[in-house]
Amino acid sequence: MEEFRGNSVSSGVALGNIAVFAKEESEPEKKSVEDTDKELKRLNDALDLAKKELETLYNDAIDKVGEENALIFDIHKMMLEDLDYIENIERLIKDEGVNAEYAVFATGELFSKTFADMDDDYMKARSVDVIDVSKRVIRKLTGKAEVSLESSEPVIILAEDLTPGETINLDKSKVLAFVTEKGSSNSHTAILARSMNIPALVNVDFNLEDLSKFNGKFAIADAVAGKFYVEPCDEVIENARKLKAELGLARAELNTLKGLDNVTKDGRKINIYANIGSEKDVDAVIENDAGGIGLFRSEFLYLGRNQAPSEMEQFESYKQAIAKMEGKKVIIRTLDIGADKKVDYLGLVEEENPALGYRAIRICLNNEGLFKTQLRALYRAAAFGNVGIMFPMITSVDEVRKIKEIAVRVREELILEGKEVGSPELGIMIETPASALISDELAKEVDFFSIGTNDLTQYTLAVDRQNEKLGEFYKPHHKAILSLIKMACDNAHKNGIWVGICGELAGDLELTKTFVDMGIDELSVSPSKVLSLRKAVRNI
Repeated sequence: MEEFRGNSVSSGVALGNIAVFAKEESEPEKKSVEDTDKELKRLNDALDLAKKELETLYNDAIDKVGEENALIFDIHKMMLEDLDYIENIERLIKDEGVNAEYAVFATGELFSKTFADMDDDYMKARSVDVIDVSKRVIRKLTGKAEVSLESSEPVIILAEDLTPGETINLDKSKVLAFVTEKGSSNSHTAILARSMNIPALVNVDFNLEDLSKFNGKFAIADAVAGKFYVEPCDEVIENARKLKAELGLARAELNTLKGLDNVTKDGRKINIYANIGSEKDVDAVIENDAGGIGLFRSEFLYLGRNQAPSEMEQFESYKQAIAKMEGKKVIIRTLDIGADKKVDYLGLVEEENPALGYRAIRICLNNEGLFKTQLRALYRAAAFGNVGIMFPMITSVDEVRKIKEIAVRVREELILEGKEVGSPELGIMIETPASALISDELAKEVDFFSIGTNDLTQYTLAVDRQNEKLGEFYKPHHKAILSLIKMACDNAHKNGIWVGICGELAGDLELTKTFVDMGIDELSVSPSKVLSLRKAVRNI
């Protein structure tokens, strides 16, 4: 038996055979080129192909790990648009006359080392991302395909490291655990492993040269104790099986809560709904016994394509999700896209601070044709179930009134055309301090509030929530955030409307009692958190 230690970044226990994920990617040969213009064109073509591939990965990741984690691939795309990165590659091609493959490789190594030498753990972890995007461009230049895992049975994957792209492309049903020689808890691969509920160990203390000899051997990945065993003895196997069973019992205990009400011990009922990224996630909502869908993100229909989705395409997607929920509430958020989630056909330009820029309802109100197409699809789909429509990034009463005017016109036009339409509730996201502060006025205009705590936190604390370097300053439990939530809740109830939370804080079990005491009516979380939240509510 061989025993190794590592850092657990996604808890769990796995027993099975090892499959070594060997990439064998060699350093591109450095060649001299005479026609640098031709080489620059090759580079630009490869960059375009890589960006399109990342858009596809983004959409696939939304289905597998949710919108928030899928942003990893949006960040990778932004790296490929970074001027310093691009200009360094172009300089090597033009000034030193080298081939594009080598110029990308050399630039990637340079930028990766810069990140790796930083003191901050988050920035260190970005060194892997730079290498990942550089290798992606090189593959487009050479025409080589990304390495994939070929296995007919579930295995423990052993690798030097795994990139986010490699991780998301793996067949989850064939993966028992990830075990890597490199990596960190801040790496995007670790984040994806946690989102996919796959046990993962990083920084395992084996020699890189030893990897190949482990292929096919029986092993145990104990991502609770941070240990990795190759050809373990009977005692270790028995203990691992017991721990795995205990973890399974904990999950089984949660499963016994299916079908039960979300009611506190003193009789207060809370609606527990689920957040989804597309209609494909509805099965997970049903499997985890959520009472409805509190946030259906519609962005997936608009990303990774050359033109906006048609009314019919949107209608079919919404209708499918609504029909599957069989009368349970489905709240669909209108398009929340912006310069940080680029779609070329909308002509969005780069912005210094996209979080504060041209996004979400601001785009919809300035592009009424785009907005009306989505509203038409939503009103038609609403005829098939219990639907709510909510609008993001609201800051004023005037915005809400303008939205309602457009919505009324759309519904009337559909009726005149003889189309079947529903009567969905209309609500707004409370995710800006402005909307919370004027929530008394806003509550008179709508049927419900849904509080988006992710953006509410970043705007209130002036901290970019995508910049993990600012982690110590991003404090969702901050008194100011909770005060704004309480204010919105009180104003909603004073005006006779219900209020929910659909941001990350909805699933924060440390705050469940706080939200119940405030009077929050609904909490919407990722499907996997529904039963844990139900248990917390029932214990209050």
